[in-house]
Amino acid sequence: MALVIEDDQAMRSVLRFLLEDNGFRVVLAPTAERGQQDAKIHRPDGVIVDLGLPDRDGLTVITAIRAWSTVPIIVLSARTEEAQLLAAFEQGADDYVVKPFSPAQLMARVRAILRRHVRGELPGGLLQLGNVAVDMSRRVARDAGGREIHLTPLEHRILATLARHAERIVTHSALMKEVWGPDCHDSRGLRVYIASLRKKLESDPSRPKFIRTEPAVGYRLVLDPEGTTADSPEPAALG
Repeated sequence: MALVIEDDQAMRSVLRFLLEDNGFRVVLAPTAERGQQDAKIHRPDGVIVDLGLPDRDGLTVITAIRAWSTVPIIVLSARTEEAQLLAAFEQGADDYVVKPFSPAQLMARVRAILRRHVRGELPGGLLQLGNVAVDMSRRVARDAGGREIHLTPLEHRILATLARHAERIVTHSALMKEVWGPDCHDSRGLRVYIASLRKKLESDPSRPKFIRTEPAVGYRLVLDPEGTTADSPEPAALG
């Protein structure tokens, strides 16, 4: 069952038709308050929430739901500022789809997140990135002082993909295909997720040591930054 928290009646109708056509039962909520109540009453398998709700910002809905549930949450919003996207991820959103949207892409995102939520998607092992240790099997990151660092499921997925190909370039298209599926071409969303990961894992996000950008190609996870320079020759890119 899917919970849609959206104040625009026409958009609610579109989303209800789309989700029901793909086999979902749907509960519609026009306000933040109603959405939070419906989340507790119906315990949905996934939540789609707009940020511009009439009674309060959708970010508060994400925060409230995250206080008691790990249900997948997709933000569906016309807001395109990177600060807004990052804020949604910080509060616990799993994905962010910008309006106007492709129905096929939205459903691909919904199905991919639900599959990963049910089965899990990360290999085991400890990934050490400077002062941050990421337990990939438990999906927990901690800094040198033991403080837990929250990573969203999609941030985990991106990090796991880069870790599987550590020290090699992973192209934008290959990374998007692995994380969101073959129909995803949202390179801007990928940049936002990478920026969020760097903010959480890098000591200086503006000069990342571990999650390196390969201009116009993709990204590369560097496990030994002291032994690697930005100008070092690279293996063939994946994807």
